[in-house]
Amino acid sequence: MPMPLWWGRLNKRVFNPRAVARGSWPVLTHVGRVSGATYRTPLDAHPVDGGYLFVLVYGSGTDWVRNILAAGEARLRVGGKEVALTAPRVVGREEAFRALPAGVRRPPRLLRITEFLRMDTIPLG
Repeated sequence: MPMPLWWGRLNKRVFNPRAVARGSWPVLTHVGRVSGATYRTPLDAHPVDGGYLFVLVYGSGTDWVRNILAAGEARLRVGGKEVALTAPRVVGREEAFRALPAGVRRPPRLLRITEFLRMDTIPLG
């Protein structure tokens, strides 16, 4: 696991609510797979051909990733707009790096991040 879980818990309870309230980060809205509650998670959202790519700093076992994989969809608020996303899948480092545009910084090797979440945008009607 790239980042320690205690840091993730701290982010979830302290920093994430502030980031959502400020509106300074893209926010992924998803539904809890057990509770059915709506959650908002601030994340780095990288646009890629046909969708978005998310760096899984804490790995694919986090609640938000498991919620999205179970639901098969989510909504992303980015740049003042809401985007519908579907077809979530965990992809490896090589596939993720190929999909990212050249100007986007890659996570440092020191973090040992090997998993990314890729989702497709739902075309508007």
